Amino acid sequence: MTAYTGAKGLNILIVSSDPANPLEGQIWYNTTSNLLKAYQYVATNAWASGDSLNTARGVMGDFGTQTSSIAAGGYSTAYLTASESYNGTSWTNTPSINTSRADVAGAGASNTSGIIFGGNFPPKSQTESWNGTSWTSVNSLNTARAEIAGIGTQTTAIAAGGNPGPGTATNITESWNGTNWTSLPATLPTSVRNAASSGIQTAGLVFGGVATAITGVTQSWNGSSWSTPPATLNTARRDLGGSSNGTQTAALAFGGDVGPSFVASTELYSGTSWTNTTSMSTARGGLGGTGTQTSALAFGGQPASSATEEWTGAALTTRTITAS
Repeated sequence: MTAYTGAKGLNILIVSSDPANPLEGQIWYNTTSNLLKAYQYVATNAWASGDSLNTARGVMGDFGTQTSSIAAGGYSTAYLTASESYNGTSWTNTPSINTSRADVAGAGASNTSGIIFGGNFPPKSQTESWNGTSWTSVNSLNTARAEIAGIGTQTTAIAAGGNPGPGTATNITESWNGTNWTSLPATLPTSVRNAASSGIQTAGLVFGGVATAITGVTQSWNGSSWSTPPATLNTARRDLGGSSNGTQTAALAFGGDVGPSFVASTELYSGTSWTNTTSMSTARGGLGGTGTQTSALAFGGQPASSATEEWTGAALTTRTITAS
């Protein structure tokens, strides 16, 4: 039998409290709880129903995490100004945005800090900032457009691609510094609209959408230039949800429109490939998507939906080792 030290190059620690930053596969004995523990993946990969939106809608602005999200604007039977906040348990109506719009992008870390920008129709350039209490109009995009992929936070964001006119896609990229938008010389390799996104201002991902047709293309941003990894979505789609607070190498794609129908399929991105996993309960496009690859939120969608689903993915976690 191979010893643990031979397999992992580590001794089994004897500690009074669990390590703050254990390594995958690490084992230790906790003398306080008198338990043998390990740090390992737990494969959940499941969707569960969450609280419904107060206003059914699709193609809204969104940002945040699974337990702290914002849904703003969107379309039901008309363009909306309604805004709602999710706390991990329920949706609560918040003050309305200043400009009614749908197909609007968002970037932000939580339900108290974020921005929305762009929208339709005609294409909009307005940007609004949310501080947890109110929406404030701030400086506009340089290029008005709808269906943008938004990456980042309230003070450091990227607006990639979008629709500057009826039925067209652009490769324009703009950077936000908390005050102004700057048009960047680096543009998307593939012009795209209705795409999803993940990451931060210096390490982002845009995937799916519409180029000349519905696509599964993946486009990666390193803070100065875009590239096209060889991996594409297994199901090409537009108006899909994504793990907006995920990373460049650990993203989640779900739902979307494959024309003329909606799908519920979910895919995981590893940085090199997309893998199919457990599907959502309700097929829909134009849905909001926030969170990470291991903890995400899907809400709303088309036709006007109020449904919310919470995603729990496989993640490294501390587990007690038992004989069973």
